[in-house]
Amino acid sequence: MTKKWCSLSYLFSILILALASSVALGQEMQPEIHVIVNMVQLNVAVTDNKGNYVTGLRPEDFTITEDGIAEKIATFGEGNGPARRVIEVATNGGGTTAGEAFIQHSSTRNPTLVDPAGGLSPLLGGSNVFILFDTSNYMYRGFVFAQDSIADFIRSLVNVDKIAFYSYSRDLSRPATLTPDRTQVLRGVRSTVAGDDAALYNCLLLTVKDAAQYHGRKVIVVFSNGPDNSSVVPPEDVAELAQSTGTVIYMISTQQAQLEPVSSAVFERMTAATGGKAYFAKNWRDEKQAFSSIRDDLAHLYSLSYYPKANENRGWRAITVKLAGENQRKYHIRTRNGYRPLPARFAAMNTSSPAVPLGSE
Repeated sequence: MTKKWCSLSYLFSILILALASSVALGQEMQPEIHVIVNMVQLNVAVTDNKGNYVTGLRPEDFTITEDGIAEKIATFGEGNGPARRVIEVATNGGGTTAGEAFIQHSSTRNPTLVDPAGGLSPLLGGSNVFILFDTSNYMYRGFVFAQDSIADFIRSLVNVDKIAFYSYSRDLSRPATLTPDRTQVLRGVRSTVAGDDAALYNCLLLTVKDAAQYHGRKVIVVFSNGPDNSSVVPPEDVAELAQSTGTVIYMISTQQAQLEPVSSAVFERMTAATGGKAYFAKNWRDEKQAFSSIRDDLAHLYSLSYYPKANENRGWRAITVKLAGENQRKYHIRTRNGYRPLPARFAAMNTSSPAVPLGSE
């Protein structure tokens, strides 16, 4: 009986070890998906009831929630200038309030504003603007007028750090990669020629990927003269990646594109999802006005960022930005309404830096 019991115990142990090994092997074979969110950047436009921009707001005037979780503002800026680090400072009442890079002097309780953000400053520069120009066969009419409008827009961006100029038809062309040299960008504009079918969404997705590699505010301004007739990428994929990387998309579309209601609706949805705008120009005067409106928008956007608190949600994360106190009823806010964290395996698409302030990594 004892020998039989020992044999059964031995067999039972072997089965347990085999089962454990099988489970461990199965776990090893299952790919692990990690989601990394370092810093979420928001570009926020604040306007009054007449559409005028509201300036001079402070970090304490804004509240941010992600999936209903209150977030603490990490950096804050206005216009095309660099963002500043936001820290909590003591008040006379014994509490704390948010302030932009404040320090306390031992001889006074009054906070003093210091220069932008120490070690964060390389990550929080001004605006990087990517211009994507439609050079498809839709552009045969009005091509020179469009070039002139884009050139004037580039010259007007005096406070923008860097500009890139891309063009597209069936494929994406990069006549001028991101640079502070306006002469090089203008040379790229004049080098473009009209040609093939339009693969707008394919080329816009590649432009978003390029923009995601850089620090600071990322903006794409698209000039399109017609609908997309050769892309394999759906516009929803473009909008989702732009949201996840904190890239704002503006679109200027001409009368030709507006003749197709589907394209018009897609342009409006895509830009709104990223915090940008869509414009529909009937003539070259409208084109210039649209570029002027975008320039003014960039000059008045608030830059806010935060490090998300613990959140197990790996899907869509809803962002809500509100104004505090009476400002909530007086003013209107425009910004992106959320993002979807990208799996860590896609981090290489953005950059090798571990602290890049993207919408997610």
